[in-house]
Amino acid sequence: MNKKRVLIMGAAGRDFHNFNTFYRDNEAYEVVAFTATQIPNIDDRKYPVELAGKLYPDGIPILSEDDLEKIIKENHVDDVVFSYSDVSYEYVMDRASRALSAGANFVLLGPEATMIKSTKPVLAIGAVRTGAGKSQTSRYIMDILKDRGLKIAVVRHPMPYGDLKKQIVQRFSSIEDMEKEHCTIEEMEEYEPHIAKGNTVFAGVDYGKILDECEKEFDIVIWEGGNNDLPFYKPDLLIVIADPFRAGHEMTYYPGAAQFRMADVILINKVDTAPGKGIKTIEENAKKVNPQAPVIKASSPVSVEDESFIRGKRVLVIEDGPTLTHGGMHLGAGIIAAKKYGAKEIVDPKPYVKGSIKQAMDKYHQMANLLPCLGYGEAQLKELEEVINSVDADTVIIGTPIDVRRLININKPSTRVFYELEEKEGKLKAIIENFLKEHNL
Repeated sequence: MNKKRVLIMGAAGRDFHNFNTFYRDNEAYEVVAFTATQIPNIDDRKYPVELAGKLYPDGIPILSEDDLEKIIKENHVDDVVFSYSDVSYEYVMDRASRALSAGANFVLLGPEATMIKSTKPVLAIGAVRTGAGKSQTSRYIMDILKDRGLKIAVVRHPMPYGDLKKQIVQRFSSIEDMEKEHCTIEEMEEYEPHIAKGNTVFAGVDYGKILDECEKEFDIVIWEGGNNDLPFYKPDLLIVIADPFRAGHEMTYYPGAAQFRMADVILINKVDTAPGKGIKTIEENAKKVNPQAPVIKASSPVSVEDESFIRGKRVLVIEDGPTLTHGGMHLGAGIIAAKKYGAKEIVDPKPYVKGSIKQAMDKYHQMANLLPCLGYGEAQLKELEEVINSVDADTVIIGTPIDVRRLININKPSTRVFYELEEKEGKLKAIIENFLKEHNL
């Protein structure tokens, strides 16, 4: 039988997981290449033989998605497998049209083909878009679990932007662990808030091996998804967060819309600051496509280290990068804090940006009067530092989940923004406690 020739479209995450769970050691298929997009500096690499398995003694090339049609035709590709997340339906079908026009099938792998079953209970936290509030929700849930004395592993969606051979299984319990692994700002934004609370975080490339490590030591696995991707592990309870600032996206973004329909619990976050119309839209959509899931409302109130650094000041606001870029948001916690604590002016950084940061802001032009915290390498971190220090502002509001002052030198007074999940009715807490009873925890 002739093998089907496969091209996997990805962004250094879901693509590798789809390969590991479905295509690796599968004699019916030959994966000719991965393509890369969204994240800088991940094309022109190889998926190494240590991860690719016995069928790929030379590894698998990672090529630029820009050359999609050429790659399909030159490699006689049968199936193009779309394997990344947080994109609109229009975007997905644009890629489908490109694949079809070059003569290939366009394939989406489903949950049953790619979810790994754990011997331990899995509580999964997903979202309909990136930046909806997965991290603070998982921290809230973990506080409930730790009150029970449970040993908890947080498993994060992959962000392997370095040497893949060294990132097969990663474990983070300290700031030093992140420094040792040369984590990007995006990785630190996800890991550091957990580490600050004493939680252990796992990530990497091979999520079967990661799960093996978790099952040896921990009582329960918390899957904290990236972007709006489906869980890599089969969940015993799936909580999906919807964002009323982007109401309607729960029906039109891939694969968050699938999660919205699959959810055991739908949590509408940011109700303290979001428009009421957006909250109502999500409630109506939940009734249409997932009426059996309870809908819970929660807020993520912001606080700061020192409000005197904001009140009456001309401020530069730095926000979480992915939320603003492919997440499509026009504001974040920093802007909310600037308004809450009475900033005199939010200074527009656009006249000062340059290099890759300017390219990102030109591409994601919905951003207004804020700076995305981008740092995928030393060069970009240096650009970020130079931009911040050149902006004519009194103070800097750091709205990212990490303290970037640890990584760059800021020449102005600065204050960090913090946010944690808050629910007034206690419904989510009751659901978690019932889940623990069901699993004898």
